[in-house]
Amino acid sequence: MSNSKVIQGGTVVTSGSISAADIRIENGVITAIGSNLDTAGAETIDAAGLYVFPGGIDPHTHLDMPFGGTVTADDFESGTIAAAFGGTTTLIDFCLTERGKPLANAVKTWHEKAKGKAVIDYGFHLMVAEAGEEVLAELPQMIEQEGITSLKVFMAYKNVFQADDGTLFRTLQLAREEGALVMVHAENGDVIDFLIREALDNGQTEPIYHALTRPPQLEGEATGRAAELAGLADAPLYVVHVTCAEAVERIAAARARGLRVYGETCPQYLTLDVSALEKPGFEGAKYVWSPPLREAWHQKVLWDALSSGTLQAIGSDQCSFNFEGQKELGLGDFSKIPNGGPTIEDRFSIIYSEGVAKGRIDLHQFVELVSTASAKLFGLYPRKGTIAIGSDADLVLFDPLVNRKISVRDHHLRVDYSAFEGMPVHGEPVSVLVRGDFVIRDREFVGKPGSGQYLKRERFGQGVRGLAPKTSTSSAGGPRG
Repeated sequence: MSNSKVIQGGTVVTSGSISAADIRIENGVITAIGSNLDTAGAETIDAAGLYVFPGGIDPHTHLDMPFGGTVTADDFESGTIAAAFGGTTTLIDFCLTERGKPLANAVKTWHEKAKGKAVIDYGFHLMVAEAGEEVLAELPQMIEQEGITSLKVFMAYKNVFQADDGTLFRTLQLAREEGALVMVHAENGDVIDFLIREALDNGQTEPIYHALTRPPQLEGEATGRAAELAGLADAPLYVVHVTCAEAVERIAAARARGLRVYGETCPQYLTLDVSALEKPGFEGAKYVWSPPLREAWHQKVLWDALSSGTLQAIGSDQCSFNFEGQKELGLGDFSKIPNGGPTIEDRFSIIYSEGVAKGRIDLHQFVELVSTASAKLFGLYPRKGTIAIGSDADLVLFDPLVNRKISVRDHHLRVDYSAFEGMPVHGEPVSVLVRGDFVIRDREFVGKPGSGQYLKRERFGQGVRGLAPKTSTSSAGGPRG
């Protein structure tokens, strides 16, 4: 059965081009791009005055995730609906494993979490907590059979998720051999654990001590250590949620040496600062996530790193917990506040508004950061992350003239607050298509839970040439506008 559409009159923007063009879609795939396209048998969609962007790819989410004795407020239904409203058409969620149990058990659990719920396409990263012979023997099967070509190692959360350096190094070696990309949460978990215990012993229990016990030096140290191990293993490395100058400096130094080190930051670190954790009445708990928010001056360092290509991608680190009943688990003990915040719906618009509209990045860099780079790094390009003949018709029709304020009253998550409450933004997704079908149309949800497809991804190395260290400065986007 044919499913034809022609999007007319929009300004089509990719990481390398911008043009007034129409787009023809057949059965979920882009079949033509140009002027005055044949509309025979097709539904026509008026995009006049709108940008047409590739669908956003969020490489960093935690949906329906257990943590700290509770479970995130948003699952694969509410989380992906909110993502779609925000212009995201693909996400990659973190599949948590358990020590001593087969990796396949964890992957099966995550498939069950998403089944019948996701309204956009999705894939999984796989956590590696130990590198015994059984795990090392099973990992190649997960890469080959499940198409899970990215592996996550935590260097923090001692006695919960944290792996030792030997596990990290052996995972890097295996990734090099199997064509996978290792991701790290880079903080020195051992020292953080000491500082937390020291603070609590001194009666320092308020949310601000979450940040004070996780100083930026410990993120920088762990980032540098991971980069050195990746260099020794001759393996690629992806540092998630970079927050501070100390980490940026280590990544820049590694890339200057030709090491294949890539970095991601998140909207919260580009717009919020550590003072949020000092809000009265335990309100600061809403902003407890790891790594923590930093002093405001780090934001310019991060924006400059995005503009120069030192950092390549922007994830949301979506991990929502309700303030009432979940964040409140940490009343009287900051270390028991569930870490994470609601960010998935606002990633796309915040980066456009704070980046493009304020002249920090251009339109091409915007597309690269919110979509194309993640498609390349995580084995989805060119099926995803661009607007090209043969690519999936994952498209965002975006109105750059809308002025609005972010509020919990308007978002589509189940969580009871917004981390960006009251923030003014310029621009908003109007309609969003996933494989040629509307999920959001004229700002209304028209999708269907369960319509999202699981994505088996290609091995690392497909299409990452433009992100390589030697060309990082010029590859973050097109010419500055």
